[in-house]
Amino acid sequence: MIDSSRVLATLPQALRDELLDSYQKIMSNYLERRWEPSELNGGKFCEVVYSIVDGALKGSFPPSASKPANMLAACQALEKQPPDPNRVGDRSLRILIPRLLPVLYEVRNNRGVGHVGGDVDPNHMDAEAVQTMASWAMAELVRIFHGVKTEEAQETVDALVERKSPIIWEVFGKKRVLDAKMTAKNQVLVLLHHSTGWVSTADLLTWVEYSKPSNFRLAVLEPLHKARMIEFDAINRRASISPLGVKKVEEELLGS
Repeated sequence: MIDSSRVLATLPQALRDELLDSYQKIMSNYLERRWEPSELNGGKFCEVVYSIVDGALKGSFPPSASKPANMLAACQALEKQPPDPNRVGDRSLRILIPRLLPVLYEVRNNRGVGHVGGDVDPNHMDAEAVQTMASWAMAELVRIFHGVKTEEAQETVDALVERKSPIIWEVFGKKRVLDAKMTAKNQVLVLLHHSTGWVSTADLLTWVEYSKPSNFRLAVLEPLHKARMIEFDAINRRASISPLGVKKVEEELLGS
């Protein structure tokens, strides 16, 4: 996985910061079930992605993002750019992303999100569409500009999003679950939910302060893996939470 500090580092700093900030706001609001701001940030995200794609096709990036007068017309103009078989991600830059952005922008403008008068109130369905489209677009940009496979690009993008939890305390580089009565298994789930990407088993052991370190793998990690709550990579000694684990944390552990 690409180091998050190096993601799209070839872009002008202001443009890169705008992209990461708008994407992280979409995802954070979505994870916190705040549908309206999740959708609203999709408009800014579209403008930044358009500026990056336009710059890539022209061979020169703008120092910062700008809003095209007409997003649909601007994206259609990108499709008219001549193909370049030597350009990495040529069809994605010319066709796929430009066709996605107007849809994302339309949700922001005309689904009761961007202004008064839309015909649909902000809702989970629309926010789900926004976060899915934004995640795909981000992964495509990472794949193209870093020359990596789709799987690594998506893993990198996923790691850019940090979930926040009121029962996690970060102190001196360590994380602690503030509910002292929570079981070790549930603590691991909450800690993985709060973290981004893979977490080493050594860190989990330290954070949980498991009473018998020699049994941590056998009694905690392997049962969670068997229950499909986490993916436990025994060879590389790391773990990552699964969608089933995320559901348990958000619906049972954080809500209790």
